[in-house]
Amino acid sequence: MITVANRIYVAPEYAAAFEERFRTRAGLVDGMPGFLSNQILRPTKPTDPYIVMTYWESREHFEAWTKSDAFVKGHARSGTLPKDAFTAPNQLEVHEVIMDSQRPDLKPEPHGGPVPGH
Repeated sequence: MITVANRIYVAPEYAAAFEERFRTRAGLVDGMPGFLSNQILRPTKPTDPYIVMTYWESREHFEAWTKSDAFVKGHARSGTLPKDAFTAPNQLEVHEVIMDSQRPDLKPEPHGGPVPGH
C-alpha cells in the first residue's frame, strides 16, 4: 500500500474556489483498480498547504493511474484557477505504508525507491 500526498499552496482568497473544484471533481480515480480513497485536507494556517491524499493498494496501481486516459481527463480542470491562486509550486510525496492500525494483516509495501517522474 502507498499514499500519495500532493501539497498545494493556495492563496487564501482562492481557497473557496479551490475547495469547490474538488467538491465537483470528475471522480474518475474512484473507479481505478487499486484505488482505496481520496482525502482533501484543509490547512489550519493560511500559509500551510492543502494536502490532496490518495491511498493505493500498490505502487503499480498508482503508476497505472498516472499513465491512464482517466488521469488526463481527471486533471483537465487543473489549470482553471489563475497562476496567482498558488503561492508556491506543489510538492508531490509518495510514501510506502509499512503499518496500518486498521489493517493489522497488511503486508508492508516493498521498498521500491522513488516513483518515476515524481
